[in-house]
Amino acid sequence: MISLEYFQKLDIRVGEVKEAAAVPGSKNLFLLKVDLGKEERQIVSGLAGFYRPEELLGKQVILLANLEPRIIFGLESQGMLLAVDSGEEVALLAPDRKVTPGSPVK
Repeated sequence: MISLEYFQKLDIRVGEVKEAAAVPGSKNLFLLKVDLGKEERQIVSGLAGFYRPEELLGKQVILLANLEPRIIFGLESQGMLLAVDSGEEVALLAPDRKVTPGSPVK
């Protein structure tokens, strides 16, 4: 269990995917450019087995924005997309209607 205070430290926001491409040399990774309203983030995500790049373009996603940047496959990832993993399928979390990129999740 975590406290409400701990949860409130998480910066979870809505982003909109502006670019999506396969990472050369990787079977599982995409390099995404995600609009967070006042900034754009580069995200490396293991979605290649579940989505095609064109399916992600314009899609609104939920992003953990205050995760420390990490180098994945030689590329800096500046956040993490949130998704459901059933073991057989992966589905991105997304708002049920269009909202302003950068809007906080509470």
